[in-house]
Amino acid sequence: MRRLFAVPLAVVVACAATPPEPAESPRGPSSHEGNHLGHADVASEADAGALDASSLTEVSSTDADASAPSEGPSACPENMALVEGDYCTQVEQKCKKSWFDKSNKKTVCEEFEAPSRCVGQKVKKRFCIDKYEWPNVAGVRPEVMNNFYQAQVKCAAVGKRMCTESEWTMSCEGPELKPYPYGYSRDATKCNGDHPWDGPNMTLVARRDPKELARLWRGVPSGSQPECVSDYGVHDLPGNADEVVQSEQTSSDWRGKYSSVHTGGPWYKGVRNQCRPKIYTHDEGFYYYFLSFRCCAEPDGGENDPLTMHQRRARWDMGRVERLARFTVDEMKEKLELKQRGECTCKANDTLCKTMCGTLLGPNAKDADPKAPRD
Repeated sequence: MRRLFAVPLAVVVACAATPPEPAESPRGPSSHEGNHLGHADVASEADAGALDASSLTEVSSTDADASAPSEGPSACPENMALVEGDYCTQVEQKCKKSWFDKSNKKTVCEEFEAPSRCVGQKVKKRFCIDKYEWPNVAGVRPEVMNNFYQAQVKCAAVGKRMCTESEWTMSCEGPELKPYPYGYSRDATKCNGDHPWDGPNMTLVARRDPKELARLWRGVPSGSQPECVSDYGVHDLPGNADEVVQSEQTSSDWRGKYSSVHTGGPWYKGVRNQCRPKIYTHDEGFYYYFLSFRCCAEPDGGENDPLTMHQRRARWDMGRVERLARFTVDEMKEKLELKQRGECTCKANDTLCKTMCGTLLGPNAKDADPKAPRD
């Protein structure tokens, strides 16, 4: 089996007897600029599209060395990894061993032939990326339930920006373009995955009910998976929590509709859980109990533009993003200061405050055991 993975690549996301992302949104605002779960269409692997090099260099490109990551103590802020080298726009990966997930109706590749081969264009890139998912602290659970705009404001509040889809992919694949950060053979015990589907109550998820969020939690703390680290030193990229990044799509079809792109795949069985595949069908208002994010930044103290490529082309300003997030960069900075002092507290029914403080998850949540046998 041969797979030509272009970026972006859309794949089916489903799990157990039911898709792990909602087929319908709960009742609420219909605009994609609203604060709701959004519609979760899915697309097949045959619907792959590729970015041209110009759309990539517009976002991030330098004359960096196209080899392994450079060491530079001052190139990136604390807890960020420097990634530099050649990003490949299209990779050939040959599958040696696969299995079919009946519930998901998806063929999952268990082992790829090494090495991967770049059959697209090579684009020089140099950037900084958080080593861990937000709040980027080892030993802390990745924060979930932020929509794209809220993640965007949070990154801006710490002087960073949302990662692009190619930055995330490059950070995961490493210089060898590996399908998994740890190699060519799939192992859900290295990057927390393959948990059975547990049927979320969508009404309660939409309400951000803490008990339901705690019941559904199957994640592990950031940095607690010693083998789920890429060659660039970035942790927990596929598996565990899914992540949202910013689109680089310039096409007018469905792939270029939103600024929001999902990558990595969550902790469920039979989902993408690789470096390169992406989902393009969730709007910016979508939030979910396994969806997290991390931030990126320009190296060497370069200025970070918090707006996405789509937003710049539409001549947005950050004020519009803040209105859609329902809190401002300055308000988020205040919450982060309170959080540092252990004083970011909220009323029981104030879900917006809890979203800002990262305290939506109920106290009964239990971390998964990545090494435990799967059903």
